[in-house]
Amino acid sequence: MKKIVITFLVLISFGNFGFSKVEGISDTLETTTVLYKVTHPDSQYESYLFGTHHAFGKPFFDSLQFAKEALLSSKILIKENLNIPGHLAEDIINKRTSTTKWNKYLDKENYSYIQALFSPSNLEFDKMTPAELYAFLSRHYKEKVCIKKDSKANYFSLDDYIGMVAEQNQIEVVGLETTEEQILLINNDLKGMPRKVHKRRLGSMINRIQSESNDHCAEIEWYRKMDFDFRLNEPCQNTLVLSDRNEKWMIQIQDHFTSKSCFVAVGLSHLMFECGLISKLRALGYEIAPIDVK
Repeated sequence: MKKIVITFLVLISFGNFGFSKVEGISDTLETTTVLYKVTHPDSQYESYLFGTHHAFGKPFFDSLQFAKEALLSSKILIKENLNIPGHLAEDIINKRTSTTKWNKYLDKENYSYIQALFSPSNLEFDKMTPAELYAFLSRHYKEKVCIKKDSKANYFSLDDYIGMVAEQNQIEVVGLETTEEQILLINNDLKGMPRKVHKRRLGSMINRIQSESNDHCAEIEWYRKMDFDFRLNEPCQNTLVLSDRNEKWMIQIQDHFTSKSCFVAVGLSHLMFECGLISKLRALGYEIAPIDVK
């Protein structure tokens, strides 16, 4: 059985908004692409925003000819975080001394399923938190059931594959936050959730994976079709996950945009709404233009 890689980013990509278009809104952006050129009248550099979905991977990006060309024309790739040995999710969790009493969150059947799921990895599953386990299972569900990734293939996430392409072409890669910060965010986002709610959510997700139900695959098809309304005049619904992070990220992004051409690859939801990167860059005088990817 293939060793699994522990990743959590899906929790902070999609989950706080619906997928239907909103009519009658003038300050919005409706596109059929995930790639946007960013220019400023006072700058000689052209940069790009690329909205990712962390459950997709190599086949998707390789199908986007113009996105790959935009990446290769850039001097810096800016992504959400970097995979640094010793600071991977697995490393962080394994260093913990406390464990979770899983009999309070999982029945015997589900606990056996989780043990078998994690057995190929080096991660000490008992040191995970319920919030972290749900984030992992959500990611696993989207890859296994919604996208139907080949279980024998060593797929990178979309973000990590873009990072690998950049490194192979001597493009500098920088991260906007650490894995430690992302794990803290996952736990803080669900801080105070009652145990019975954690138990119900975990049980439902495990059942969804085992039954291969596609009842939570709508966002996958929505992203694959790239039929987006960015709803730029609507407030973000999650301050911790979107607003606060975007505010911090903009400080770094602005610095890089003024010095070199950049390719920014972050979860698509970070481009959306009033708090999104598109709105923030426009407020600073940048022009954002959708670019066809095929």
